[in-house]
Amino acid sequence: MNPEKDFSPLTPSIVRALNDKLYEKRKVAALEIEKLVREFVAQNSTAQIKHVIQILSQEFALSQHPHSRKGGLIGLAACSIALGKDSGLYLKELIEPVLTCFNDADSRLRYYACEALYNIVKVARGSVLPHFKVLFDGLSKLAADPDPNVKSGSELLDRLLKDIVTESNNFDLVSFIPLLRERIYSNNQYARQFIISWILVLESVPDINLLDYLPEILDGLFQILGDNSKEIRKMCEVALGEFLKEIKKNPSSVKFAEMANILVIHCQASDDLIQLTAMCWMREFIQLAGRVMLPYSSGILTAVLPCLSYDDRKKSIKEVANVCNQSLMKLVIPEDDEVDETKQPTTAPQIMEGDQDESLSKQEVTSGGCLDASGDSNFSNTSVFIPASTERIQVTLNLDGIVQVLDCHLHDSTIGMMTRIAVLKWLYHLYIKTPRKMFRHTDSLFPILLKTLSDESDEVILKDLEVLAEIASSPAGQTEGQGAPDGPSLRPGQLELHIPAPTKPSQVGSSGTKGMECSPSTPTMNSYFYKFMINLLKRFSSERKLLELRGAFIIRQLCLLLNAENIFHSMADILLREEDLKFASTMVHTLNTILLTSSELFQLRNQLKDLKTAESRNLFCCLYRSWCHNPVTTVSLCFLTQNYKHAYDLIQKFGDLEVTVDFLIEVDKLVQLIECPIFTYLRLQLLDVKNNPYLIKALYGLLMLLPQSNAFQLLSHRLQCVPNPELLQTADGPKASLTSKKTSVTTPAIDYAELLQHFEKVQSKHLQVRHQRANRGENLDRRTVF
Repeated sequence: MNPEKDFSPLTPSIVRALNDKLYEKRKVAALEIEKLVREFVAQNSTAQIKHVIQILSQEFALSQHPHSRKGGLIGLAACSIALGKDSGLYLKELIEPVLTCFNDADSRLRYYACEALYNIVKVARGSVLPHFKVLFDGLSKLAADPDPNVKSGSELLDRLLKDIVTESNNFDLVSFIPLLRERIYSNNQYARQFIISWILVLESVPDINLLDYLPEILDGLFQILGDNSKEIRKMCEVALGEFLKEIKKNPSSVKFAEMANILVIHCQASDDLIQLTAMCWMREFIQLAGRVMLPYSSGILTAVLPCLSYDDRKKSIKEVANVCNQSLMKLVIPEDDEVDETKQPTTAPQIMEGDQDESLSKQEVTSGGCLDASGDSNFSNTSVFIPASTERIQVTLNLDGIVQVLDCHLHDSTIGMMTRIAVLKWLYHLYIKTPRKMFRHTDSLFPILLKTLSDESDEVILKDLEVLAEIASSPAGQTEGQGAPDGPSLRPGQLELHIPAPTKPSQVGSSGTKGMECSPSTPTMNSYFYKFMINLLKRFSSERKLLELRGAFIIRQLCLLLNAENIFHSMADILLREEDLKFASTMVHTLNTILLTSSELFQLRNQLKDLKTAESRNLFCCLYRSWCHNPVTTVSLCFLTQNYKHAYDLIQKFGDLEVTVDFLIEVDKLVQLIECPIFTYLRLQLLDVKNNPYLIKALYGLLMLLPQSNAFQLLSHRLQCVPNPELLQTADGPKASLTSKKTSVTTPAIDYAELLQHFEKVQSKHLQVRHQRANRGENLDRRTVF
């Protein structure tokens, strides 16, 4: 420093002391400056005061010499003390040089700068608030200072500033938020702690509404929640908890839409605490905001669905995710299926709801709104979000996005069982609530739904079958017309699928007996029903293991979900044109076993047992033609329908067939079935030898086919119990009319001769195919009995 330079009104002794390396001498100089400035204040000499501050700032605090800078800092603090309440008039000049020293390389100098600013702020109190932005910026840097003394000094200054902000009613939150948003992404541990402490302070001030600016800092808060320090994580957890309490108290002022995507991102975090906290927030948002969250459903499902398969290590996250999933599902209502058909044609793809995704994020719920967080377990037809005004807020369901997410999860082979079940529940729910819109996606969903039938979990298959059954029976599938053009081309041949008309209420109740004779009430089938049956059989054909392990289970469940008669009729119709005769025989055997043994098919068995109606006879003829692919199943169908003479005629034809071990095994199984409760009526009819001679002859025919085996002994013992064996000698003649209880003058008879010809034709085809395969050297996987 130039000693000849004029520093008046500072005396040379003050200047020398300020430049001294000893703190005590600089302190003495500061006291002299304080006395001098007090005189200027008393004289109201503003110019002199400004001149002193300027000298201390430019010549000392901003000097190149470290001791001079230290002298300048203590001198500026002395000026502020001398000014007292008037220091607010000179704060800019006092603060700026001190803040510049915050960046000094010397830690001692940074400490003195912190000390000087503390004294300045302590005197000025609320007058520093207009300069809060620069003060906060400087403090945030000192909070991460490596020197412990500097950090300790900054903490004292920080507490003082917090007290001032808490006491004041003039804090400018608007200008502070951008600074907070910028600093909140710091990775420094101490800087994060500093930011969280300020958020907690501001949140505790009643006159400061930090909730309005939460969307700007929420992402940063979740970032800090993942800090390595337990103390910082705990502080952040407390801050987020306080915010959530405020949200629950004042939901009408919360900008739910602006924070939805932030939560979606952090619900997918790898950190358990972040994920659990974000998921809890999401749960509250869905329950408080209701349908306001609906446009973000695809993102929410992306985050929530994988959590449903978590194990017990993440049980808490799994439970909260499940609540989120259930609550979100309740928000989808039938009104979401409404389309602007009056304004646009239904064929226009532009009317999809996803176009308005961005619009809702700009909407804010007005203070007069009312948020209904009802937890009704039933899917209500009313919106969860109900504004107080009569005008309803329009919320658009982004169905395209939801279906895309669900489809993606079904294609992912790594997802857990519970997630797959949840996906299928969503699809089922959407087909129930929004069938018209969902059927636009059916063609793309259909292949993966069929593939899911190969899932290893029975529960997944059950849910998958529910979805497929809903697709096959929904009236919306008929009106959309997506699958209708394929209908005729998918049905080769002359036999058409017989679909009984649904029983109307007026037709039921007038006569209980008559109602039992008619076809059962059935859902309205659409164009996808037959398509489903065709593709299901194709899947069984290409994946024989699926047929072997789950085929019966799938078909039985479908019989519960849909109409058993329609399922058997359609499958028999399709199998009639099956080119793979071996698969056709296997499939017929599977269907026959289900028909004869499953409790789900009780009503259908009774319908076939009597053959009293045109529908039952039509079904029998349809089944018979396909059952001809397997001779033994054909006989069992005749036994079921009490067509004993025809069964006997069929068994007579067995002499022309190639008898293999597999063939005899099937005869053996048929004998076992005859001993089961299903054929109780057949065994009782053996008592009426006179009217059932062909039943006895058919059973003897089976006996003659069998080798000396357990089945032979079983059937032989049964036939020995038949009374009056001499009456077995009957001749085809006038008594032939008694061979079947079904033949009646009131109902048209079935052309059994034509059916027998069909049986011979089918078996001839099977024999021809076997010979062709044998000539090609293929393994027929059979053993011929010689």
